[in-house]
Amino acid sequence: MSDNAALSLQSPDFAGNQNPKNENTVLAPRQAASTNLSNKFWPELGQLENAFDISHGTLWSFMNFEGRAAYNPNLLEDFHGWHRNIRALKEEMGEHFKFVVLGSRHPDFFCLGGDLDYFSNCINSKDRERLYSYGRSCVEILHKNWRSIDSEVLTIGLVQGDALGGGFESLLSFDYICAEKGAKFGFPEQMFGLFPGMGALTFLGRSLGFAKAEQLVRTGRTLTAEELYEMGVVHILAEKGEGLKTVQRFIAKNEQKHAALCTYRKAVKRANPIPFEELDDVVSLWADAGMRISSRELKVMQRLVAAQTKKTSPAAE
Repeated sequence: MSDNAALSLQSPDFAGNQNPKNENTVLAPRQAASTNLSNKFWPELGQLENAFDISHGTLWSFMNFEGRAAYNPNLLEDFHGWHRNIRALKEEMGEHFKFVVLGSRHPDFFCLGGDLDYFSNCINSKDRERLYSYGRSCVEILHKNWRSIDSEVLTIGLVQGDALGGGFESLLSFDYICAEKGAKFGFPEQMFGLFPGMGALTFLGRSLGFAKAEQLVRTGRTLTAEELYEMGVVHILAEKGEGLKTVQRFIAKNEQKHAALCTYRKAVKRANPIPFEELDDVVSLWADAGMRISSRELKVMQRLVAAQTKKTSPAAE
């Protein structure tokens, strides 16, 4: 690895991307910033901002949504590219690449979940294949994230706002979840006749036991970060507005223990394996359920889309 292979977040080549409602956002690369490493591994990824902190071997990534704070199809493509680049970066950096952190630029939400507008269009047109393909793309991303430990990269989900539906599901694939106090989590899918089909039952079933996981999914109960911390789902609880600093402290404290942590996480996942086929089978059942949604339930979904769009639009912030 050359001396100029990576940029530190403290480098003048990085500029603060400040959010008026969340001043503790990590520094992001200026458009003009250029190194061999950034050019090679981090071409334009659309809705994902990335910066590599060489001093702590950490890739910081933040979602910057187009429109609603949801996993739209273009963002899913960005995540597939993100994983390809993470693998390549690990090959280049070796033991100097230890952690990945994913957060959100949105001031109020980590993510609202799946693209309900896209779901609605698929259901209206009776296009099960498109709906299934969307779900499969999601679980491919989650399973790759869950398998990041195979490359000895530890993943951290940074939650500074609410995580609902697929937003909550996606976090369950991380090795560690750091959430700020007051952040809310839940599965609202039962409101419109669906269930969370991209990993909730599988991941929560492994961590909480299936009966508790099924109850949370079935009831759609909203939980706080504090409640999930007590349940062991959230691993690191941060004060409001202190999520970024809390993750930085966690990394600084544990970077010398990285090898031991990786071995432990491998043992955890060996004891609780998650085969991709299980995730894929549930997605197929989820797509079947989507095709059976009633017109009334579809209207509920569309009203929720409208409400979320209004809440996440620039005028509402």
